[in-house]
Amino acid sequence: MNHDEIQNQFFDQIAELARAAGSAQRLMLLQHIAQGERSVERLAELSGLTIANASQHLQQLKRANFVQTRRDGKNVLYRLSNGPVIELISALTRLAEYNQAEVRSLIQDSIHQRDQLEAVSHDELVELLRDNSITLLDVRPEDEYALGHLPGAINIPFNELEQRLAELGSAQEVVAYCRGSKCVLSPNAVATLKAKGLRASYLIDGFPSWKAAGHTVETQ
Repeated sequence: MNHDEIQNQFFDQIAELARAAGSAQRLMLLQHIAQGERSVERLAELSGLTIANASQHLQQLKRANFVQTRRDGKNVLYRLSNGPVIELISALTRLAEYNQAEVRSLIQDSIHQRDQLEAVSHDELVELLRDNSITLLDVRPEDEYALGHLPGAINIPFNELEQRLAELGSAQEVVAYCRGSKCVLSPNAVATLKAKGLRASYLIDGFPSWKAAGHTVETQ
């Protein structure tokens, strides 16, 4: 096999992966699976799909090695494969924002708000956790928190935050996080906490990127 044939074969493989990921429904499913293992029934519910439709999309993702499965009793659970799937989703998101004015318009307010708020990186958060100087706040839904969360994090879903502020006690500083770099829950939570007089910042990347980087996570 000559060089051109090898190169063509390589790009054919890339094209197959692009076709497998080339569906809004499959990308949504990958985003939900990135939070932790899910059954097809739960994934269908979260994505607004029928179970049959979700199952078809998941099988295509599995054939392309975007996801893997394991059986738990009668349930088949889906998880991300070990490759750089999260990085691919992030790259596609950034490209969509760059190319499409419609997408940029949808997130403009959130980005503007983020620019006004303090953010911390993974490395900075590791140092803060080592010093035991912060309260870590997970503002995702409870079921996502149960699938996996940062060590010692308190779970208060964003829509319950104002009613449950007392649970933060006399925290000197709060660092909030959510689903990913484009999730608006943690910046909105920081804005709420600051309005209540608390010191707060948010993790630039959410739980999936923290996990993908090899940092410690906990499960309920």
